[in-house]
Amino acid sequence: MNNVYREIFKAPGSLKFSAAGLVARMPISMTSIGLVTMLSQIRGQYWLAGAVAATFALSTALLAPQISRLVDRLGQSRVLLPATIISVLSMIGLLLCTRYEAPDWTLFLFALFAGCMPSMSAMVRARWTELYQGSPKLHTAFAFESVVDEISFIIGPIISVSLSVMLFPEAGPLFASVFLLIGVSLFVIQKNTEPVVRPISTNRNKAVLQIRSMRGLVFTLAAIGTIFGTVEVVSVAFSENHGSTVAASVVLSVYAVGSCLAGLVFGTLKLRTPLHRQFLWGIAVTTVTMLPLFFVESIIALSVTVFFAGMSVAPTMIITMGLVEKIVPHSQVTEGMTWAITGLGIGVAFGSAAAGWVVDEFGARMGFGVAIGAGFLALVIVLLGNSALRSAYNDAVISQKNISVS
Repeated sequence: MNNVYREIFKAPGSLKFSAAGLVARMPISMTSIGLVTMLSQIRGQYWLAGAVAATFALSTALLAPQISRLVDRLGQSRVLLPATIISVLSMIGLLLCTRYEAPDWTLFLFALFAGCMPSMSAMVRARWTELYQGSPKLHTAFAFESVVDEISFIIGPIISVSLSVMLFPEAGPLFASVFLLIGVSLFVIQKNTEPVVRPISTNRNKAVLQIRSMRGLVFTLAAIGTIFGTVEVVSVAFSENHGSTVAASVVLSVYAVGSCLAGLVFGTLKLRTPLHRQFLWGIAVTTVTMLPLFFVESIIALSVTVFFAGMSVAPTMIITMGLVEKIVPHSQVTEGMTWAITGLGIGVAFGSAAAGWVVDEFGARMGFGVAIGAGFLALVIVLLGNSALRSAYNDAVISQKNISVS
């Protein structure tokens, strides 16, 4: 590991909370594809599989900011475990309904409540922010956590799909819930690194989404999330059409490997380009790398294509978290980071549902058209909102300089 990464772990307890965070965030990469794999095997309908996965992803996206809002007010240790228990029990209900052929509506109901899953990525980043706010080490810490996110997406899909195919269809989502319960439990017992609960002043006590530049980030990330949801569902269908459903986990892992490697390198860089401009370039690269998906003919070609497409993912998320840390009040930083991840989750939900329908109606290859369209939409949104984002970023930089001088 590069020296810059070793430096951030000199803070007491940092390695422990980051490791617990890795275990606790595994369900994010395991659950959706596990639900798609499970339901496509048992029910044989991609629209249903995609719709249930989308319900779970959308519920997670909408509930996670509310959980994080409570965390900012009450603290991580008081909120995370109760939310996790609700999610785990609901997922067990969903799996039982699937096993015993309950009506379809019960699957959607339990998927809705299973979405009461904390955004552990935001929780871990909040602890890093507590340690290193205002320090260059925070950029490195965010880079490391983006790499950890990608590691979970490298091994998570392989574990989930393999378990569902080799053991029993419900195994993937079941083990995802086990990871969640264990990881969160290990995380919350580490009190020494838990962020301090800060009172929110009355003049700033407003929802994070009332910040215009923050809304622009969330909408852009929703379009990017649509790409992720589409690639996930279409990769399963594409691999099944080519005779190997398990190959979908390999494709998604290669996608994450490309992102992971790029994130490691990006975390060592000390760029002087303003973050808002870096964000624009990151979205532009993401859009361009979507185009070759429409022309892939084999699993190998798909793997190579998504490897290069993935190289823009982690750097873009590192930049995003840097922007959130700048433009959101420190007392609401967990909520702000969660809304950024929520934007992705909303996009994943839409992408899963849309891609599932397109695959059923027009075939797997046409499903990639959803990802390509989402890439162009993301670019349009970031171009339209770039002025507000630039202004908010510049104001934050000036404010921090004034504080440091005083």
